[in-house]
Amino acid sequence: MLRLGLTGGIGSGKSTLARMWAARGAAWIDADANARALTAPGGGAIAAIRTQFGEALVDPSGALDRAAMRALVFAQPQARQQLEAIIHPLVGQATAAQAAQAAARGCRVAVFDIPLLVESGHWAQRLDAVAVVDCSAETQIQRTMARSSLERSAVQAIIDAQASRAQRRAAADIVIDNEAPSLAALEAQAEQIAIWLQL
Repeated sequence: MLRLGLTGGIGSGKSTLARMWAARGAAWIDADANARALTAPGGGAIAAIRTQFGEALVDPSGALDRAAMRALVFAQPQARQQLEAIIHPLVGQATAAQAAQAAARGCRVAVFDIPLLVESGHWAQRLDAVAVVDCSAETQIQRTMARSSLERSAVQAIIDAQASRAQRRAAADIVIDNEAPSLAALEAQAEQIAIWLQL
């Protein structure tokens, strides 16, 4: 089974691309979805988050209070490292289990959708290739503002905290340009790469 890492900045369209490949038969292993499950009510990371950060970071439903965590991370950068030290190993376990299940089903390609693939530094040795979805920062900002309630400054802060376009492109075996406003151009590239991947 080919293990293809997929990454891109916020609003780049990588999850849209992952869905396109999943529709063609790839196993879509979504690190963000795993992280959300771990930080949902009753999630596997909640007890450690409560111990590390206190009750203020857990909302009344028992989930991670994302707004409070976002504020803490931007105020205290070391809080991000503390949170990642809790979540990343658990996400790694979940993705490994999903990959094993995909291989057992006979999947030819597993797409590992990993927002922080470049930043984490430990994924390269676990993957056969890396695909990066690339677009301008302004396009990222416009797309993210359109789909969420975040203001421009908040989106820019997230972009600034992520790897740069140059860093992601340097780590890529495949670069997918998703600057175009329509999905047709992305679909065409997804199809070309799917054929190359033998999906």
